[in-house]
Amino acid sequence: MANTPAKTTKTIYVLNGPNLNLLGVREPETYGHATLADVEKLCVTTSARFDLKAECRQSNHEGELVDFIHEAHANNAAGIIVNAGGYSHTSIALRDALMAVKIPAVEVHISNIHARENFRHHSLTAGAAFAMLSGFGIDGYRLAINGLAAKLGLTAKA
Repeated sequence: MANTPAKTTKTIYVLNGPNLNLLGVREPETYGHATLADVEKLCVTTSARFDLKAECRQSNHEGELVDFIHEAHANNAAGIIVNAGGYSHTSIALRDALMAVKIPAVEVHISNIHARENFRHHSLTAGAAFAMLSGFGIDGYRLAINGLAAKLGLTAKA
């Protein structure tokens, strides 16, 4: 019997990295007043428009984020939305994990990383994604899901 590729599910993983659990209280002048719960609700609602299920995860630990990416692969996820926070600028491990699983990914940053400190101007993980959004606030997650859905050939339900 020949090996057949596993069928992609209708699940997308929304992965948030370090300190994003503090949204709403951490530097509101930079990140706004929305909470991580607000982000997750936005992602679930937006995904549902495309008949997708958002599996939202957050961790302050790099290895756990790598494990979430591996889990997305094991569960045949359709896509990944990732805001790796500060790890975007430092983590070869996250970049390697995203490259290894070959799942369409979009990187999101709430703030405009290019208008901030020089060390934030380069993202190691962005090169493993087909697109990157920066500076749209939490609305960047909605835009990322819309873009991922378009990449997957999905249209919104009326």
